[in-house]
Amino acid sequence: MAKITKDMTIGEVLAINMNVAPVFFGVGMHCLGCPASQGETVEEAAWVHGIDPEIVLKELNEYIEAHPEETNENIYL
Repeated sequence: MAKITKDMTIGEVLAINMNVAPVFFGVGMHCLGCPASQGETVEEAAWVHGIDPEIVLKELNEYIEAHPEETNENIYL
């Protein structure tokens, strides 16, 4: 099963499961389409938005675990 880590970029996370976008939106990270966000790690993006990265990771991984049928585990990262 895929697991999101703080060192993954936003682009990598979305490549694994683009349906996690509402999770990012829900914690106040609204600029997923911004070119800079695609190369930013989950940790970096969270800190820029004043959010504890562990909260973001917890919510992302809960979503991934609850929706394995949506997850592209074969993505080359």
